[in-house]
Amino acid sequence: MGNAHPADGHELIEVRGARENNLRDVSVDIPKRRLTVFTGVSGSGKSSLVFGTIAAESQRMINETYTAFLQSFMPSIGRPDVDGLRNLSAAIVVDQERMGANARSTVGTATDAHTMLRIVFSRLGEPHVGTSGAFSFNLAEGMCPACEGLGRVSDVDVDGLVDRNLSLNEGAITVPNFTVGSWYWKGMADSGFYDPDKKLREFTDQEWDDFLYKPSTKVRLAEMNTTYEGLVVKVKRLYLSKDRESMQAHIRAFVDRAVTFKVCDACGGARLNEAALSSRIAGRNIAECSAMQISDLAEFVRGLTDESVAPLVATLRETLESLVEIGLGYLSLDRESGTLSGGEAQRVKMVRHLGSSLTDVTYVFDEPTVGLHPHDIARMNDLLTRLRDKGNTVLVVEHKPETIEIADHVVDLGPGAGSAGGQVCYTGDVPGLRASDTLTGRHLDHRASLRTDVRQPTGTLPIKDANLHNLRDVSVDVPLGVLTVVTGVAGSGKSSLIHGSLSTREDVIVVDQSAIRGSRRSNPATYSGLLDPIRAAFAKANGVKASLFSANSEGACPKCKGIGLVYTDLAMMAGVASVCEECGGRRFTAEVLTHTLRGRNIAEVFAMSVAQAREFFPSGQARLILNRLADVGLGYLKLGQPLTTLSGGERQRLKLAIHMAEKRATYVLDEPTTGLHLADVDQLLALLDRLIEQGNTVIVIEHHQAVMAHADWLIDLGPGAGHDGGQIVFTGTPAELVATGDSLTARHLRKYVEA
Repeated sequence: MGNAHPADGHELIEVRGARENNLRDVSVDIPKRRLTVFTGVSGSGKSSLVFGTIAAESQRMINETYTAFLQSFMPSIGRPDVDGLRNLSAAIVVDQERMGANARSTVGTATDAHTMLRIVFSRLGEPHVGTSGAFSFNLAEGMCPACEGLGRVSDVDVDGLVDRNLSLNEGAITVPNFTVGSWYWKGMADSGFYDPDKKLREFTDQEWDDFLYKPSTKVRLAEMNTTYEGLVVKVKRLYLSKDRESMQAHIRAFVDRAVTFKVCDACGGARLNEAALSSRIAGRNIAECSAMQISDLAEFVRGLTDESVAPLVATLRETLESLVEIGLGYLSLDRESGTLSGGEAQRVKMVRHLGSSLTDVTYVFDEPTVGLHPHDIARMNDLLTRLRDKGNTVLVVEHKPETIEIADHVVDLGPGAGSAGGQVCYTGDVPGLRASDTLTGRHLDHRASLRTDVRQPTGTLPIKDANLHNLRDVSVDVPLGVLTVVTGVAGSGKSSLIHGSLSTREDVIVVDQSAIRGSRRSNPATYSGLLDPIRAAFAKANGVKASLFSANSEGACPKCKGIGLVYTDLAMMAGVASVCEECGGRRFTAEVLTHTLRGRNIAEVFAMSVAQAREFFPSGQARLILNRLADVGLGYLKLGQPLTTLSGGERQRLKLAIHMAEKRATYVLDEPTTGLHLADVDQLLALLDRLIEQGNTVIVIEHHQAVMAHADWLIDLGPGAGHDGGQIVFTGTPAELVATGDSLTARHLRKYVEA
């Protein structure tokens, strides 16, 4: 494409005076219909510029074109803090947010591949059973009536609901919200169907049946008509019809304890009714096609040559081949969307857009190489350039040099993180970045060298006959007391081997990127335990109670209840979050803010970054926790920043900082380089070395070649993905892999260390 920018001003997205988060009046021009990569250390302001300013304003302006009624159903997007944005086009954000945990959403439904497959079956399937709806597990005409299209049925363990040795009056029911005297309990104890003083184990068959399984029945209780239903019936209605993610923690724990899910006997897990399953093409029904590995299904679809469905089959084939090309050929269309990793979810969303006939759209990607082996990054780069070549503007936040290399234009932010960042350090082409004296420019060709002195293991952690997902009875000894890196292409079986075999073992600490339970009230200070020594220090200095210095307790501003924002529901219009007028967003009462510690009040301490707080707390428990946060590369995070704003990589590093206080453990880390700048990877490797020197074992699932090169021991899975993987293709030192290995990992690592 070249790097010459068109002279016409309309060919540039013009950003003027951007101040979101840590951006310092950033003004920059971004060429349209080009591939621009945004680089810089974690916290330098890349996301604030790309997502918080450009994409947010584009989406806000689109939303404003809808009626007030429609806007009321859309998320509220505030106007970014920027003086001017010109020549924006519609922005589509392709992020790594996990796809919802809805059991009815699959890879097939999320990519429309299942819809196309349904139409093909409605036209070509023998016998003919109806329209495409007859093959949908989400519609009454196609779903299995026994499991309602879920493929599994819930089974309630009665002993998880009651203690048979007690009577109702003694508290026999152990279900949440059914305590003695509660409304639900009264509805059962006073029903008259059994004696509330009789022990459950003494119930007659009829009483037991009425107690557990009686369907909804009108009864008269306490002079009023009401409805009675058996305990199992009520539990299913109250708790099992709800989405698991929306449950309160204690209800979720109860459901996990008392409810088991088993494959539906009626459909064998296929989700569809008998008619849909009876219709076949070339000997296969639609459920068998959906369960096939996508790379195999693509082969099957290529064999469908009937002219009546030729255009549809061509589109379906393109979708399936795009999934294979992007490195997801090992998935199946019936895989639930909620089980995909962030990187997999992002790539599934990407395939949707590749098939779109829209042009002149701005596509925004957040680290699209996450979860990708070097072998797959070349494919991802090809897809990014294909989107650009269709006439779109492609904006990518990325750290991997392989993707920075293909940029038409680079915007490098920094020079540091947090308050030390927020400025444009370089804009231009890649050769110019390489020649610049920026941190990114200096590290672009930086290579970690192979370990010359590998550490000796102190023992082994054996894994025997692992066969989860695509693993083929894998047995391997994981060395203790060293850094082991588990490698292989996406879908080769790395996570199945490590998480499936080690996660449940005692003294194994899994540090992943999953969301941290909590709300907008939680922040690094509360989550890390830092708030306790800070509150104690304020209380001691001022001779008052420590609880005053918690925004979740006595000291909270009464108007916003310690959140700092007031959420206003505007009925027909989108709700608005505005800074609380009473506390000015500081979250505490005016009285609490009069108490200071070394000249700073509690709100000012919450506004500090970890790095600033380390200077403010030179010793004690607070300093210990702050040191750990700085060690994992989170020095730029503000103590009061809501956890809901952290990226997956930041969440993982925060969890790691907390676990570092524990002694002698085995740590399992899943792609800890996610979101890390090339310069920060060295700091991460030093941290992992320090953990090992303290007597711990570190097992890392990782694609980053610097981490592979630094390992004491490698376990490489493959040779491919899905049913082409699931075997161990190499174990040994990185030097041995480079010298003698022939796997995809060996070839890429060899090229990396010889560059």
